[in-house]
Amino acid sequence: MTKQHSHTTIPFTSKKFPITIICDGLQSPANIGALFRISDAFGVAEIIFSASKIDFSSNRLLRTARGTVAKTAFRETHDVLSEIQQLKAKGTLVIALEVTRDSIPLEALTLSKVKQTLLIIGNEQVGISDALLEQADHRVHIEMYGQNSSMNVVQATGIALYSMTNTLKQLVE
Repeated sequence: MTKQHSHTTIPFTSKKFPITIICDGLQSPANIGALFRISDAFGVAEIIFSASKIDFSSNRLLRTARGTVAKTAFRETHDVLSEIQQLKAKGTLVIALEVTRDSIPLEALTLSKVKQTLLIIGNEQVGISDALLEQADHRVHIEMYGQNSSMNVVQATGIALYSMTNTLKQLVE
């Protein structure tokens, strides 16, 4: 009989990808907790929070994160624009996950073996600021087929990370 694995018997191999997530004003404790969890699941190297008010003692954040806050590198920055510019100068590829006039579908994004990839995600209500959108080498969106015009930021991030890590994994193999 087929049985579900327990948390201690899951057959996955731990792996880190050269992906850093920049959160531009993410606020919801549930979303922040879910972001830690999805980042750990996809081997994200680091999360950088900008313009976020985070209460790391929030029960909602900690319950949603399920222990991944301690397993995922993260920090806060007060000068995200300068940090992005410095990373770009070192050859980092900057991708903004946002629907814009010039955004391309996520599946059309071409990744190559780069040292580092930066994925910018936005605030739950207003998205990514124009200043950060301007810094992106690529602006990507997830094609949707229903009546709604948006999806939850962390759900979208999970879809993007799935696509990006699968592509990066194939480039290494």
